[in-house]
Amino acid sequence: MSTCWLAVISPDSASGLLKDIYEQVKSPSGQVDRVYQAQSLRPDTILGHDRLYRSALHFEDPACPPWFLEAVAVYTSVLNRCPYAVEHHYANLKHLLGEPDRSTDILDAFQNDNLGAVFEGKELHLLIYVRKLTIAPGDLYRTDIDQLRGQGAKDEEILEVNQVAASFNYSNRVINGLGVRLGGEQIGYYETA
Repeated sequence: MSTCWLAVISPDSASGLLKDIYEQVKSPSGQVDRVYQAQSLRPDTILGHDRLYRSALHFEDPACPPWFLEAVAVYTSVLNRCPYAVEHHYANLKHLLGEPDRSTDILDAFQNDNLGAVFEGKELHLLIYVRKLTIAPGDLYRTDIDQLRGQGAKDEEILEVNQVAASFNYSNRVINGLGVRLGGEQIGYYETA
């Protein structure tokens, strides 16, 4: 199965700048994900994409639990009908949450547009915000942020959720727009995911 709809320079064939960038963006398991390989004709975009991804999801001392940030990534990807990202980040969610049954319930809630079956309070409202940011970003107003604060969300939490959803809206469009598909790679960021 091909990586995507464009010509791709594989990690084994890479040289120069591309080879260096592939080394920088490897996952902990040592693989270069297909989403990055799909951008191999413009290596600088790979580096920018990876920096955005890591700054949104893999940083020290997040205000939100890391599993919830992965849930935001999964939900954004479900809304965008991006199975590649759903598969990878659902694996991360399961790994970080450590509750297989709850993880399954979360994915079912996302896929069936039934957030209230699994989430409540602040988490539910943050996910409603994610939906609006993904589907109708021009319809967001200051009152949306005020409502999140009213549910107990701190500004740092709102910003983290915003950044994950926004970065996955970008990433999902790269993936879907270039036809990136799963195929033979390890699923998820973590070696044990």
